[in-house]
Amino acid sequence: MKKIFLICILATLSACGQKKETKIIEEKPSNKNNLETITLGGGCYWCVEAVYENLNGVKSAVSGFSGGKNANPSYEDVSTGRTGYVEVVQITYDKTVTNLNEIFQVFFTVHDPTTLNRQGADVGTQYRSVIFYKNEEQRLAAQNIINELRNAKIYNSTIVTAVEPLTTFYKAEDYHQDYYANNKNQPYCRMVIQPKIEKFEKLFKDKLKNKQH
Repeated sequence: MKKIFLICILATLSACGQKKETKIIEEKPSNKNNLETITLGGGCYWCVEAVYENLNGVKSAVSGFSGGKNANPSYEDVSTGRTGYVEVVQITYDKTVTNLNEIFQVFFTVHDPTTLNRQGADVGTQYRSVIFYKNEEQRLAAQNIINELRNAKIYNSTIVTAVEPLTTFYKAEDYHQDYYANNKNQPYCRMVIQPKIEKFEKLFKDKLKNKQH
């Protein structure tokens, strides 16, 4: 799996100059037994959510908070950077359509895993890069992929993505859900989220849902 991922991400990062017809995939109903979840923190959850909502095989992408101790944190609480919580997206995906390899490939492509407690202008511990695993399989997959990327020197700086056990996940307030879809003309959406989506759509053309923007 490690070698396959490394080959995939190298091919993906080098695909920018290739012209290729976009292939839109129509979603099919999923068997509940095939569904799995993974929780990722890669900066502002509006950005992460907007990307994964368009990946074929992802059934839901829910913005929320993980990694802290106090119960029921609010967005205002987490925004102080003093709660220990991270803005995350809990992704539910169909294992027969996509997999951890592909989920992580997108993750390490659309955010910068080398900036500590920061993604662009979003600064604070709540924006740190982290993978919250819920079982040993996810932990090993995450750590192995990070090790492979480090050894291959894919990035110019050291990867700082943490791999931590998932203890709790709190869903963010309703107005944070589907934020990009509901606020496309908002400046942050146009200047920060839209470029990430465009990068994703360009590099993962064959993995898009049957969804128009």
